[in-house]
Parts: sequence; C-alpha cells; structure tokens
Amino acid sequence: MNYEYIKKIIPEERIYLNEPMKNHTSFKIGGPAECLIKIQNVEEVKEILKIAQENKIPLTIIGNGSNILVRDEGIDGIVLKIEIQKLEIQEQSNTKETIKITIGSGNKIAEAAYKLARQGIAGFEFASGIPGTIGGAIRMNAGAHGKEMKDIVKTITYIDKTGKIHKIKNEQAKFEYRNSIFAKKEYIILETEIELQKGNAEDVQAKIQEYAKYRKEKQPLEYPSAGSTFKRGTDFITAKLIDECGLKGHQIGGAQISEKHAGFIINKENATAKDVEKLIEYTKKQVYDKFEKNIETEIEIIGK
Repeated sequence: MNYEYIKKIIPEERIYLNEPMKNHTSFKIGGPAECLIKIQNVEEVKEILKIAQENKIPLTIIGNGSNILVRDEGIDGIVLKIEIQKLEIQEQSNTKETIKITIGSGNKIAEAAYKLARQGIAGFEFASGIPGTIGGAIRMNAGAHGKEMKDIVKTITYIDKTGKIHKIKNEQAKFEYRNSIFAKKEYIILETEIELQKGNAEDVQAKIQEYAKYRKEKQPLEYPSAGSTFKRGTDFITAKLIDECGLKGHQIGGAQISEKHAGFIINKENATAKDVEKLIEYTKKQVYDKFEKNIETEIEIIGK
C-alpha cells in the first residue's frame, strides 16, 4: 500500500509503517500494524476517514491500548491512535456546586484525574487508576470503586465513518456494564462533557492516593497486562471462581494467571497473543466444568 498521500496530511513523525503493536499496548504484545497514525485533531480524522473509504482500507481505532490484545499476525490497513487533547474547565462560580469539564478523547485518564484533583474538583477520583484514555473509557463504560463513566458523562461528541460529527446525551450512549453504543458501532469519539463537583484539593488528592495504594496491593501492576481480563458475572465474582479452580499462577507459554489477582492474565515472560488466547480459553473451560458458569472477557481481541 502506498502511503505517500497520507504524508501530505499527517506529519511524517506521526506515521509508522509495519509498526509492532506491542509498542502501543499495555500488554506489550502484538504483531505489526501495516500503518499506525497518531491523530491529534478532528480535521486529521476527517481526512483519514475519507482516504480509507475511497481506497477501501480497513480502519482500526485505538486509544492508549490498555484494554486490547493484538494478535501476533498484526493488523491490516490503518490503525488510528487517537491523541486528541483538550481540558476545559467551565468558569466556577461561588454559587454553583457542579462543574462542567470538556475533555478530549485522547486525554489520559490518570493525568486528567490528578490535574482536576489539584484544582479541588471532586468526582473523578474513581477513574484515577484506569490506565486508558477518555475515549476508551467511554467506549467500554469503564469503572472502579463502585462508579462508572456513565455516572459523570453529560454529552459525547463523535464522528461517524462518513465524516459527520454528532453530539449525543448520556442516555443515547446506552451505557451498560462495560458496554455502550460505541463498542458496537464504527464511531470515533472526539470529546466528552462530564459533570463533577467542587471539592477540597487535599481531600480529593488523598482519595486518589488511597485508591492507588489499593491497586498496588491488589493488582499485578509489576507485569504488563490489559487490566482485568474477565467481566464480572451477573451473580458471581469471576476472579473468585477462577481462584477456586486453583488457577492462580497457571501458565501457558509466557502468559500467566496472576498469583496476586485471579482476574488478571499477565505477560509474565514475553508472552504471545496466542499464549494469552489459549489461557483465556483454558480458564473459561475450567470455570464452566466446575461451576457451569460462562465467563466473558473484558478485553477486546483484535487483529488477524
């Protein structure tokens, strides 16, 4: 594929050909993307959508790569890594307790959480340990500590594959547990408006530190992973069932079920995507054989 025409739109330093996806995922796993482009504004998205449609080039959208497993054979076509940054805090008046924030889909969640905390803005602490971007968090309705993105999102601005921009309200996003319309449709999230509250900077920062301590104690942060591998069950805690199957520490190739938290599969020793997929299937079978419960993955598996 000739990508010369893309270089007329995107600076060359943001275009990567045959780029190993392990460089762009928190799992540190993944074969080459035919062409990876870092996107920083809406106009760039529009231009690439147009090129992809006219030339029938497959398009894959990623954020920080923290909830995906890219297969070893890689990804055909164009991978758009969305890095659209924005953080606008509505003027705070003394009478209003709520604060509206407009934030770009490419903003990293943790960075935004710390920035808002320093300004004494509360309500986003729950997300401070989520390693992805805002766009990815909305797409999967990410959550922690009893709260989810759906609890703070007011509006979402996105672009469809024809290049048309839309703005929808929270209820139109059809948020569910680790799901939304964005997980099912080919929409690219551009920005979101969230509603938070006035707080005390010290209290908010203390809460973030408390959550960080909890994550460090309970989760295998010392190894590459894609976060929690499996979804919570409707009437069961998946990690508990995996643990009761005696699977903690079970390893296939370089992939291992964490000894610290059974809900996490980690890249212990240069794991391949195939290792991880085999371990996922093995885990599902063991849990079904013992408890007759079907467990689902939370991570998205992409690529050839």
